[in-house]
Amino acid sequence: MNDHFWLSDEQLKRIDPYFPLSHGVPRMDDQRVISGIIHVLKCGLQWRDAPKEYGPHKTLYNRFVRWSKMGVFDKIFAGLAADQGVPDQLQIDATHLKAHRTAASLSISLTSFEETKKGDVPRRIGRTKGGLKSKLHAVCDGQGRPVVLLLSEGQMSDYKGASMIVDALPPAKWLLADRGYDADWFRDALREKGIKACIPAKKNRKQKIKFNGKLYKQRHKVENMFGKLKDWRRVATRYDRCAHTFFSTICIAASVIFYLNQ
Repeated sequence: MNDHFWLSDEQLKRIDPYFPLSHGVPRMDDQRVISGIIHVLKCGLQWRDAPKEYGPHKTLYNRFVRWSKMGVFDKIFAGLAADQGVPDQLQIDATHLKAHRTAASLSISLTSFEETKKGDVPRRIGRTKGGLKSKLHAVCDGQGRPVVLLLSEGQMSDYKGASMIVDALPPAKWLLADRGYDADWFRDALREKGIKACIPAKKNRKQKIKFNGKLYKQRHKVENMFGKLKDWRRVATRYDRCAHTFFSTICIAASVIFYLNQ
């Protein structure tokens, strides 16, 4: 019992405004069910192995799937991140997340770029040298807290992922990134948003661009963020077949680790 995760009343109060209204029969206690969902995701359990203290495992699973489709957990993460105010510094990077065999299906297109049949659900899983993987693109603030998250296929390049989230970047003074993000269009996009780029130039760039080496040493914070997220077993290894449920897992982990537990 002591090893189980339980949301405190204060933590529940912070995320309660994002819960959908209950219609008809009152739903089971939110504190109990959400705590059970978090415990399963953190420990990497199968849903049927959830401790009985959290109630029926089918209730936990159904609530997780239903609220994932509604985008509830995405909104919780976005709301908690927005409450922290405007960051002074941003850091961007990406990491691979290995897909378990239960997450992949040969009957479903492995990339979102291929045509899918009616009823197909995007998987955001792609083939890489290391096998089937998803890729998490993330932007964190100067304290190493994620502020923007994006899930893509494993083979998507870093700078292509950056092009999909650049419009969602909050205002900041600096953005730190490794040389994989060294592209003129990206630097121009940051300049238009009033953000200074601290990005080392690629080795094959003809005209070298200076960067703040002292400031760049702080980029380890985004790597530390990925490490903390991967401490959750259902984040480090993807077991969910649908992209929206796996992304909800990532959003829940980010919310608990960096905002609710602080």
